[in-house]
Amino acid sequence: MTSMRVAQVSSPGGKFEIVERELPQPGPGHVRITVEACGVCHTDAAFVHNAFPGVGFPLVTGHEVAGRIDALGEGVTGWQAGDRVAVGWFGGHCGHCRPCREGDFIDCANLQVPGWAYPGGYAEAMVAPVSALARIPDELSAAEAAPLGCAGVTTFNALRHSAARPGDLVAVLGLGGLGHLGVQYATALGLDTVAIARGADKKDLAHKLGARHYIDSTATDVAEALQALGGAKVVLATAANSAAMSATVDGLAHRGELVVLGAVPEPLAISPLQLIMGSRTVHGHPSGTAQDVEETMAFTALSGVRPMIETMPLEETGAAFERMLSGDARFRMVLTTGK
Repeated sequence: MTSMRVAQVSSPGGKFEIVERELPQPGPGHVRITVEACGVCHTDAAFVHNAFPGVGFPLVTGHEVAGRIDALGEGVTGWQAGDRVAVGWFGGHCGHCRPCREGDFIDCANLQVPGWAYPGGYAEAMVAPVSALARIPDELSAAEAAPLGCAGVTTFNALRHSAARPGDLVAVLGLGGLGHLGVQYATALGLDTVAIARGADKKDLAHKLGARHYIDSTATDVAEALQALGGAKVVLATAANSAAMSATVDGLAHRGELVVLGAVPEPLAISPLQLIMGSRTVHGHPSGTAQDVEETMAFTALSGVRPMIETMPLEETGAAFERMLSGDARFRMVLTTGK
């Protein structure tokens, strides 16, 4: 095979079209991956609409990739053709900026995100640096593994690095692509889990995912409801809504944390007094390195956590993308190539 199909956008805000490109060859320290599945993340829309600096067009985005290595570049060791691998938001680091020199690779000043820094996984094949590769356990299919490279590692990493310990009350704000995984991970980690979402109709889903408590944000004051449960040690804010995030702060316990995952431009409405009283903190959390992705997948396989996905073939990328944007996806759209 000398060519491959990709789903590309020719100009900012354009529609996806399926075109053929020459099959790329991996350079030194890189591998070529036959893509089997790629998750459709909301951040992909920001790339499509040129909201990040340095996005090139025509664009092939996609940073939740699962597949198999089919070619090795010069100098690659420790990997071989046929290995099952995932590539997530973390698509490589520069190694020379200050965060990298401190070993903080996910905060690399020149972080390489697939579908931004180089062509991503909305394709039949892609090339990635070996530093971006995570091994997929046998228990996970490619379609299950793909969303864990961004949605999965983001929620799992945020929880395991938070102040929460088994038995603590932890609230997950939102039951979408990240939130439905966050609830499952929180429960699997032994946390007393609260799901917060809009509407009484989501209560059964929240309990099915493992939440012990459910708060309908349209029917009750979220902060008061959290305090009635004893106050949350951590609120994992996955919903892309600044006002909803801000409404949880007074529901934090003393020294509680609001961990922000939902990427939106609107500012949070939080007063210094809210933080000072009770010694509360607010901080953002990025994704995770390739090693974090690998550990997320291992925990997922062991714990029985699984993403809830809808699959569509690569040729229906436009429809899958629109379904994600509309909020109708339950809960992660995943493109498949049939490989």
